[in-house]
Amino acid sequence: MNLKPHIIQFCKRRDELESALSSPDVTGDNRKLVELTREYARMKKLSELGERYLKLLGDINSNQEIIQSEPAESELAGLAKEELPTLEAELDELELDLQYGVVPPDPTDSRDTIIEIRAGAGGAESALFCADLYRMYIRYAESKGWKVEPMDASSSDLGGYKEVVFGIKGQEVFRKLKFESGVHRVQRVPATETQGRVHTSTVTVAVLPEAEDVDIQIIPDDLEINVCRASGPGGQGVNTTDSAVQIQHKPSGMIVRCMDGRSQQKNKEQAMKVLRSRLLEMKIAEEHAKYAAERKSQIGTGERNERIRTYNFSQNRVTDHRIDLTLYNLPSFIEGEIEEVVSALLADDLRGRLSKL
Repeated sequence: MNLKPHIIQFCKRRDELESALSSPDVTGDNRKLVELTREYARMKKLSELGERYLKLLGDINSNQEIIQSEPAESELAGLAKEELPTLEAELDELELDLQYGVVPPDPTDSRDTIIEIRAGAGGAESALFCADLYRMYIRYAESKGWKVEPMDASSSDLGGYKEVVFGIKGQEVFRKLKFESGVHRVQRVPATETQGRVHTSTVTVAVLPEAEDVDIQIIPDDLEINVCRASGPGGQGVNTTDSAVQIQHKPSGMIVRCMDGRSQQKNKEQAMKVLRSRLLEMKIAEEHAKYAAERKSQIGTGERNERIRTYNFSQNRVTDHRIDLTLYNLPSFIEGEIEEVVSALLADDLRGRLSKL
């Protein structure tokens, strides 16, 4: 794929946006300012990658010319030959990043993200695996330098979670994690199993792009807000303060709650953030048929009753069924080293989108 015309276009669009962002027509329109600022950041990054890509192409051509023109035993030819694999590896990596820039971007890719993990079939074992996945995503986020923000949790008797909701803030969080939505199946011998039998349990994961005020307009009269005393572990401060917040959005019937913090106001803000993101997800599903069709081609329908991945502890195996990828590094994977699967899912998505251009 000849990327040079695209790189020229990236640079041209970057310069156009830089001028547009200083225009009063843009600075006075909050929605437009948000959209153009996000596009400018993307074009600036792609322009920098493109300039590096073109320089690498020149360096590789120079090294190849040296190798061909100089005696094979010369020091100059040896250095050029030694440097070539490193340059080519970096070029391949940049080429992939630039190809992502060529396809139309998912408008939610740059958003911060809310993840909801819920225990499914399997009772106590499912709740324990819910906690395992929660830790897996936290550690992956930490490895990327992202910020994790707990929002709500419902603990189970054995130390797991019936449900846990948390936010992740950082660069391109939703782009990296959106394919985690679906049913995750675990096969292992539970700690409570006395006869050594392998049990199969499931956990559902929902990954939602965080909505912004300009995306979803919520009418205050459409909300029913209740506060109550938080329950569960957390000390006397939690148990004696009416800090838990539950919000019902009457038009949709949607109910969200937040009880993670001791501040009622903070919990209300967090609950509103979750509500906006769920309403945005609904809006996307209803109004953007093309977006929904692309997701269906990539990960099935995206419904939470679909199995997307299996974690088999007795075989030290994790299998992503959508791309037929199996890895035998389950202990490190469950500790947050999931980048290989994340990258493979993104590459599969890119191939599908490039084929439609």
